[in-house]
Amino acid sequence: MRTLKYFAFPMLLVGSLLAAHVAQASPGFARQTGLACNTCHFQHFPALNSFGRAFKQEAYTLKGKQEPIEGENLSIAGNLNIGLVTKLRYIRTNGTDPARATNTGEIQFPDEAALLIGGRAGENVGFLVEASLIDSVTSYNSFRIHYNNKATGVNLGVVPFLTDAGGAPYGMEILNTGAQRFIRIAENRTATAAQQFIQGATGERPGGSAATGFAFVASAPQWFANFTLWHPNFGTNIAHGQFANYFRAAYMPTIGSWDTAIGMQHFSGSSVTGAPIAVEVDTKASFVDAQAQGAIGSVPVGLYLTWGKADGSPAVGTANYFNAQLNDQKAWSFVGEVGVIPNRSTVYVGYLNGDNGRPSANEDRRATLGLTWMLAQNLELQMWNTWARGNRYSGAGQPTGDNETGFMLFAGF
Repeated sequence: MRTLKYFAFPMLLVGSLLAAHVAQASPGFARQTGLACNTCHFQHFPALNSFGRAFKQEAYTLKGKQEPIEGENLSIAGNLNIGLVTKLRYIRTNGTDPARATNTGEIQFPDEAALLIGGRAGENVGFLVEASLIDSVTSYNSFRIHYNNKATGVNLGVVPFLTDAGGAPYGMEILNTGAQRFIRIAENRTATAAQQFIQGATGERPGGSAATGFAFVASAPQWFANFTLWHPNFGTNIAHGQFANYFRAAYMPTIGSWDTAIGMQHFSGSSVTGAPIAVEVDTKASFVDAQAQGAIGSVPVGLYLTWGKADGSPAVGTANYFNAQLNDQKAWSFVGEVGVIPNRSTVYVGYLNGDNGRPSANEDRRATLGLTWMLAQNLELQMWNTWARGNRYSGAGQPTGDNETGFMLFAGF
């Protein structure tokens, strides 16, 4: 009954939205290519299909109906492609801490509000800028510019980037497993991907945290790899110190009619965090992930797996940026999504089994049931409930609780 009560407000809001007329809209990349949103996305955005992966691998340079402006050593889009991306969320948790707003139900609007500006900047160059509409510190939340040279069927490129929350994988990531924060199936990322569960002392996650660096990328239709030099800072005019290392590789074969992938991520080396005091940190974490996207009969199905760990920090010496505990942090996860109404609605289930590395209260198991409904190709409704168990949640007086109910309206115009 308690969970049903938490769904009451979102269900009323869902009903009003489904009754309303929603106009079609075209995000920036759709405008550049002249293609519908679901040409690049599997079931719903932001998940990519094979065409969407290729578009990103080739630096967003695909031309379409939009006439480019071309001349000697010049080939740019005819218009500046801008999309408005925003999220409205309602989150309800059942914790005991009255200072935690979600424990009484919190409307988070805008949870995100940004202009995405990007696309073709040259014959072999593309870019993407996330310009915040709500952040008072900086107007840039993320920026990447991708130079790509397609030689003998292989894309070879370099991607300078910075991001406030995308992590080192932001330089180049194209799988939907949650390896990188912005490309995932479920909104509740910490309950559905190992890369988003593992975290440092103040929430630094391998798949999503502040990062600035250079990704050196090689890719083809069935594989991609990148080696990234990065440091865990974001902002302007930062003294970065030494770079840490990040290596990513994935093989993406087509098996029958299924689009599949298996990959690995490895973080190593050390760097220096920024203000207020520069501190040297190690970056030690490794992950394996896999996905399969296809159909059973006429029903679209997506399957996603992750496993990973971050080494513990020594009692004396350089700490691991991704794990301040003495013991290793570990997690594995599974997400399965079924298109109950193809190109309109999906149901997904997720399970994560984690160990937060603490000497006690370390076991953390989370199960998620969710629903997506595409009001339009660029307008997504998502609802979910996550149940948490394990000794992490045992005992009286849990500040954050062991249940989360969420509703989200995710729009790209």
